Amino acid sequence: MGQNMDAIDLFCGCGGISLGLQMAGFTIRAGIDIEENYIRTFTHNFVKAKSYCEDLRILTPQKLLSDLGLKKGELKLLVGGPPCQGFSKNVPRSKRNADSENNQLIYTYLKYCEEIYPEFVLIENVAEMRNGFDSQYTATIENYLIMLGYSVFHDVHNAADYGVPQKRRRAFFIARRDGEKIKPPAQTHFEKSNGFDFGNCYINVWDAISDLPSLEQGQEATIYDKEPLNDYQKSLRNTSGVLYNHKARKLQPTQDQRLRSLEPGQGIKDLPNHLRPKGGYSGAYGILTKDMVCPTITRWVFHPGSGRWGHPVDKRIITIREAARLHSYPDSFEFIGSYNDQAGQIGNSVPPLLAKTMAASLLR
Repeated sequence: MGQNMDAIDLFCGCGGISLGLQMAGFTIRAGIDIEENYIRTFTHNFVKAKSYCEDLRILTPQKLLSDLGLKKGELKLLVGGPPCQGFSKNVPRSKRNADSENNQLIYTYLKYCEEIYPEFVLIENVAEMRNGFDSQYTATIENYLIMLGYSVFHDVHNAADYGVPQKRRRAFFIARRDGEKIKPPAQTHFEKSNGFDFGNCYINVWDAISDLPSLEQGQEATIYDKEPLNDYQKSLRNTSGVLYNHKARKLQPTQDQRLRSLEPGQGIKDLPNHLRPKGGYSGAYGILTKDMVCPTITRWVFHPGSGRWGHPVDKRIITIREAARLHSYPDSFEFIGSYNDQAGQIGNSVPPLLAKTMAASLLR
């Protein structure tokens, strides 16, 4: 792979992409994000990287290169996931527009590509970004990078296809400067079909979290109380034995009653009339089943009325650590900040195993 495996992560969030890059063999030189609580977690977990809590429209590529002792063209990989609210289906349609300030940050990212001129470029965003607004952003990204001399590949990938126990579709743009053709990553995990298994099956909820201590609302566990039950759990366990962020949130009385009235697989439509809210998401107050692949985790994972976050056995919502397991974060990765901050950090991040797969595809 060569000696230079340096990477810079723009819009780094808490570090999901950076962690995946580390797993693939890259060295994280810097992470930049405007959200202070995200950068606190990034700094805590990437102690050798330089952290910036800054607006990328103000911080210049030249300043960044100078700080890191790099020249234009020397960086191996520039990655980033510009904010996506202008595309996301979780935002009301009336508030989605092509000229959203967040959407314009894609141009900021492309300017960094031009000025830093890395060997490889990796861009991640919501799946809707690839085809949204008549694919104008896809054309912009592709044309800009081709103009700079890169070959470009883009597609939508589902995290579950690469060993993440979560259905999460994301758009990826991969570019390389050497003219070599880009080979998309091969799918490694598959859904069972008519009782037949094709290679590795999708990892389900219970595969991911069943070795973590059982909790009641308000309880916290800081050490393991059972052995890992499968390879996925073994790969994510903290070798020190310490368990971070595994605390069950205490729910409001009405929320608690709603959750206790439901069985795995049920949700808002199954609530008794006296407990049913007037409206809500179709997945609201949903209880996960052991054998399902988790639906897309959002920044609202702290609230039972925002999605299917009910634990399949305990009468509570999943903990931050369980959400992190379902997102493929290892247990050694500690989230910093309030409970809501931590939920946002996970929900807005790229699953590390998915990022690892995308980064590894560059090196083949």
